[in-house]
Amino acid sequence: MAETGAVRTGPPGALAWLPGRVPPLVADAALAAALFLVTLGPGRVADGTGFALQTALVLPLVWRRRAPRAAFVVIAAAALAQWLLGVQLPADAALLVALGTVTARAPYRSAWAAALVAVAGTVPAAARWAPEGRFLASAAAMTAAVAASALLGANARIRRAARAERLVRLERDRDERERRAVEEERARIARELHDSVTHGLSVVVALADALGHARPADASAVTARIAETGRQALTDMRRALGLLQDAGPDAGPGDDRRSPPGIGQLGALCERTEAAGLVTRLRVDGEAAGVPAAAQLTVHRLVQESLANALRHAPEGARAEVRVSCAPGAVTVEVTDDGRAAGTGRPGSAGSGRGLAGMRERAAAFGGVLEAGPRPGGGWRVFVRLDPGGAP
Repeated sequence: MAETGAVRTGPPGALAWLPGRVPPLVADAALAAALFLVTLGPGRVADGTGFALQTALVLPLVWRRRAPRAAFVVIAAAALAQWLLGVQLPADAALLVALGTVTARAPYRSAWAAALVAVAGTVPAAARWAPEGRFLASAAAMTAAVAASALLGANARIRRAARAERLVRLERDRDERERRAVEEERARIARELHDSVTHGLSVVVALADALGHARPADASAVTARIAETGRQALTDMRRALGLLQDAGPDAGPGDDRRSPPGIGQLGALCERTEAAGLVTRLRVDGEAAGVPAAAQLTVHRLVQESLANALRHAPEGARAEVRVSCAPGAVTVEVTDDGRAAGTGRPGSAGSGRGLAGMRERAAAFGGVLEAGPRPGGGWRVFVRLDPGGAP
């Protein structure tokens, strides 16, 4: 059996509660004193030699946890001297206590050696002090006592190792949970950044394209719209990163940037999309006030990403429609457009692209399954049904 290092925490046996309340050295000194007094009585220690042996047997127990092997060796030597002098003392029980401590705390090799020494000592002890005709019974009783002490110590070692393993496992699980939380937070921030920045840039690109064909009288209005869209995209990015603590100097009236966007901000979102060239209609059924803020943010981002895709891929003159239905226990979102894109799908759609993957992750967080694909008559459709009460 491989040798392991000594275990230093927690006492064996019935005294397991003591170290949590008093220092181990004090507890062991109390144990030694109690054993000394219990085994010290009339007819037990007859003279100075017996008293010295009594002290040598019991006193090392004070350091049994600090130096279990040394304590056992000293007590075993005192027991040998006692046997050589023919002095029988009840304080021999200290050897069993020391053996239990060695098996509980010392390396395995030392524990085995101590157990063998104790077992070997039972034969000469029984031969000298057993009543006539009771040698085998006395030897068997002493061997059983030694085995019981060793087993108690081994059991304490096993329980201590199990506690240590549980602590390690709990710490490992805690670290794993923290790592997953960090990864989920990074993924959430990435989705927020993708949704907000992609939409803002799509609107800015569309407006910039329109600026080249705009009349001089309309150019200033288009430029102002580009600046407003850029500021809004920057605000969303700051919010996603958690860097914006207070409203900046360019905050408009009623612009609470510390609150995440929700269903109530879909109107402004559709207006920006329409200003970029995609005619957009919004319809909201039901009361949005009863929908949790996290679910409203998900609805906003789903609509935002869907409109950004439509703005990028739908041809000029296309129209989009956004329908949001708020009912008890469910929120449905449907975004459609009538634009015709070349081929059977759109770039970055039909299961590819980070945007659609992020939308599916958002929907899954609320027990929803995203449906996205071409419409039979042309155009594109995104539909999802969310369960606001099913968020993790």
